[in-house]
Amino acid sequence: MGLPSVFVRASGCNLRCTWCDTPYASWDPEGEEHSVEQIVTRVHEFDCRHVVVTGGEPMIMPDVAQLCALLKSRRHHVTVETAATVFQPAEIDLASLSPKLSNSTPFDRAGGRFAGLHEKQRLNIPVIQQFITSSPEFQLKFVVCDASDLIEIDALLATLTGWQESDVLLMPQGVNIEDLRQRGAWLAELCKERGFRFCPRLHVELFGNVRGT
Repeated sequence: MGLPSVFVRASGCNLRCTWCDTPYASWDPEGEEHSVEQIVTRVHEFDCRHVVVTGGEPMIMPDVAQLCALLKSRRHHVTVETAATVFQPAEIDLASLSPKLSNSTPFDRAGGRFAGLHEKQRLNIPVIQQFITSSPEFQLKFVVCDASDLIEIDALLATLTGWQESDVLLMPQGVNIEDLRQRGAWLAELCKERGFRFCPRLHVELFGNVRGT
């Protein structure tokens, strides 16, 4: 957080989180196809070392490993943001894993027709563990709506090995500053109690809930 970073956003996702803040990359995917070389050329225009490969879900993209390898060869620090439902070996510096809790299931969107598939796919514990075991660095980031979500988080963490409290980030769910500050107030205190890290949505605080930030 706070480091200038170029975001490479893959369009397309195998999940349908009800509170997704990038529906143009999941619920209604859009965008143009670009080759790996074109993407890296565009990244270089920003003269920025840190690159975040995100989505959508980047790990379902067939050329994500090639993209990461080329970025690494150009001396970029590469973070991959993923829901950790699908694994591909890739050259990265940081795996930012965001397993989805039940608060993400879209019972209230699109007549609930995506809820069953989302619920079936949202957690893949062996894949999460594979990322933890194989990544140079990793973090486990959870989107929190209310205190009851901590029951799920604790249950999931109990199934995983190789992590410590400082690897766990809690992010308040919300798309406007008021909701984020209200949830963030008690969530920050919880993080202090548990030794977890608090993960505010800094781009919303700085720029609002707008694309391109």
